[in-house]
Amino acid sequence: MGFERRLSLLAAAIAAAPLALAACTADQRPDGKSAGVRAAAPELALTPADRARDVPISAEVGTSVKGGRITDVRLTDEKGVQVRGEPREDASAWVPVTPLRPQRTYTAEVTATGDSGKTTTRRTTFTTTAASAKPEITSNLYFESNQTYGTAMPVTVAFDPPIPEAARADVQRRLFVRTNPPQPGTWSWVSDGSQAYYRAPDLWQPGTTISVRAALEGLPIGKDRIGDADRSATSKIGRQVSLEIDNATKQMAVLRDGKLIRKIPVSLGKPSTPTSSGKMVIMEKHQYATFDTRGDPNGGYVVDVEDAQRLTAGGEYIHGAPWSEGDQGNTNVSHGCTNVSAAAADWLMTVTQVGDLVTVKGTEVPLTEGNGWTAWNVDWDEFVKGSALPVPAGLRPAPAQAPHPGAVAGGSPAPVPSVGGR
Repeated sequence: MGFERRLSLLAAAIAAAPLALAACTADQRPDGKSAGVRAAAPELALTPADRARDVPISAEVGTSVKGGRITDVRLTDEKGVQVRGEPREDASAWVPVTPLRPQRTYTAEVTATGDSGKTTTRRTTFTTTAASAKPEITSNLYFESNQTYGTAMPVTVAFDPPIPEAARADVQRRLFVRTNPPQPGTWSWVSDGSQAYYRAPDLWQPGTTISVRAALEGLPIGKDRIGDADRSATSKIGRQVSLEIDNATKQMAVLRDGKLIRKIPVSLGKPSTPTSSGKMVIMEKHQYATFDTRGDPNGGYVVDVEDAQRLTAGGEYIHGAPWSEGDQGNTNVSHGCTNVSAAAADWLMTVTQVGDLVTVKGTEVPLTEGNGWTAWNVDWDEFVKGSALPVPAGLRPAPAQAPHPGAVAGGSPAPVPSVGGR
């Protein structure tokens, strides 16, 4: 993501162009020749304010410039040790690569350069707050370093307790994602504030590098809480693989780069414990797993399985189920999982990646928002509505079309919680 990159911008020298205007627009020398227009130095304002105290350790150096651009930032502590950082993409602030330390004094020296080459330098000195005794909001970044993920992998940050709606914009401003090659996206919040997802309008391009930073340590969240940690990770996107499961045919289609490479018979959830229909993402892969559902309303069993791939937080998996091989392809007998043969499950483990898209259709219940990584279970126009910050113009949905005369508003059934199963 380049968080280790130090901000070091060089101002370009711009030669003054000859003036061909009347004396009312230029100074005159004693010999009557034009001396040229007097160029104004850029105006520059900084935050935190000079001598500010009790500044959060999540502080950034805010920069507001008129008539120029930021060309140098230097932030040091009271011992003269320099703090590394980088600018926001919109140049509105300079962000330290790690949280500041409590009860330390920092000085920021910022230089702006105008088109004429004239510069303005401003300084601000501030002191950070003492270590906070406020309770923390725990954040979990479901994106690890040095991994290869599938093309549907959303960057997911989960929060406990959930983030109140009024605080989501402040939190979202501290969630950074960079992709190489660039593939812009946006964040979107689950309605209860328990998760935020980041994705692009389309699946990631294979080979893309994604760098993430959830810079939340010490961030004031609402009136009573602070963020718990600063987390970052960088990983790559691998080959394009997707699974399509159709309840009508009881078949799973395995596609690589959009081409069918195999069909596998399946047995899905029986009517009392149906499998969810929707677009899911493989969350985990386990060679061996134990399902213990003794605390679930429709559970009460313990079973060991092999080659298990998790699809939902509620406990729906794809896994080997030798006991139901006679039903696979014709009858649903599971507790919500997708049963495949032992041989097929073993083969799938060699083909799939965490982050691959899995689409299930034709079952009795829809996938519930937030039951797993559900970023792809809505279209892009709906996804961007969940952002707590304005979405860049190039990513905004197209204007809504007026409904055709006589169109009738429809509805959808209430979501039903999924059930862990086998």
